[in-house]
Amino acid sequence: MISPVRDEACFIDAAIDSMAAQTVRPTAWVIVNDGSTDHTAAMARTRAAELDFITVVDKPDRGHRHVGSGVIEAFNFGLSASPIADWDYIIKLDADITYGPRYIELMLAEFTREHRLAAVSGRVFRPEPGGDVEERKSADMVCGPFKFYRRAAFEAIGGFEQTLQWDGIDIHRARMTGWRTYNIANLEARIHHHRLMGSSQVSIVHGRMRWGRGIHFMGYHPAYAVASGLYRMRDWPYVVGGLLIIAGYFRAAAQGAKRYPDPEFRANLRRWQLRQLAALPRSAFSAARRHLVGVRHSP
Repeated sequence: MISPVRDEACFIDAAIDSMAAQTVRPTAWVIVNDGSTDHTAAMARTRAAELDFITVVDKPDRGHRHVGSGVIEAFNFGLSASPIADWDYIIKLDADITYGPRYIELMLAEFTREHRLAAVSGRVFRPEPGGDVEERKSADMVCGPFKFYRRAAFEAIGGFEQTLQWDGIDIHRARMTGWRTYNIANLEARIHHHRLMGSSQVSIVHGRMRWGRGIHFMGYHPAYAVASGLYRMRDWPYVVGGLLIIAGYFRAAAQGAKRYPDPEFRANLRRWQLRQLAALPRSAFSAARRHLVGVRHSP
C-alpha cells in the first residue's frame, strides 16, 4: 500500500487511525512525503513508530503540488521503496479519507469471489453544504482515493501511467484487457472523502475546468463529455460545476490541446462511450417501469 502525501497534516492522523483499526492490516504501507511544508512527515513518522507496517520515505521536493501525474510520480517512488517484493494486491491510498474497520476485509472477499476482478472500492461520500452526500459514480468505476488492485491486473495494464487523467485511463485499460472493475454499496465499505472531489488546490472553478481539460486529454467523445457535464450538474456547485466541465472540454478542444498519445486507446474509449450513450434510453425506460411497478404495488 502506497500513499503519496503533501501537506496533509489536517487529515493524516485520522487516515492512519482508519488503517490501524482494520480487521485485515496491510503487509506494508509506504507513506511518501512528497515535499510537505507542514507537519505531515513528522506526524507520519510518529505513527510509524507505533505501527510496524508503516514506512515513511521522503521524495525530493519538486517545489509545488502537482495533481495527476505528480501523484503517480510519488506513487512510483514509493513502489520502488517498498520493503516487500512478493505482494498479491496493491493499493494507492490518499491521506484525506476515512473508512470502517472491515474495509480491506470486504474488498479481499470481492477479489476471492470474482476472479476476473482487477480493482474494487466502496462508495465515496464527500462534504457538501448541508452534510455528506454520495459521490455518484457508474457501477464499473473504482474510487481514486482508494485504488485497490489485484497484482496480475495491475501489471497487465502497465501500472498507473504518470500522466493527466491516470485515474480513468487505468479503468479503461482494464476493460480493454478483459478485466472487470466495480464499486460496492456495502454500508461497511463507505469511504468518507474529506475534500470535495475535483475541487483543486486552487478553487472549485479551477478544478472543474481542469476536469474538462482532463477528459479532453483522455479522448472522450464530445457527446459523452456533454453527457458527463450534464450528469455532474447535480453535484456541488450545482449546475455551474457541470457547465464548467463542459466548458473546460471544449476550450481544450478549441485550443488544440494535446491528447493521450495512444490512438487505439482513444478510439476504443469512444466506441465504448457511444455504446453507453446508445443504451441510455433503454436503461431509462427500464428504470421508469420499475418505479411505476413499485408505486403500483405500494400499500
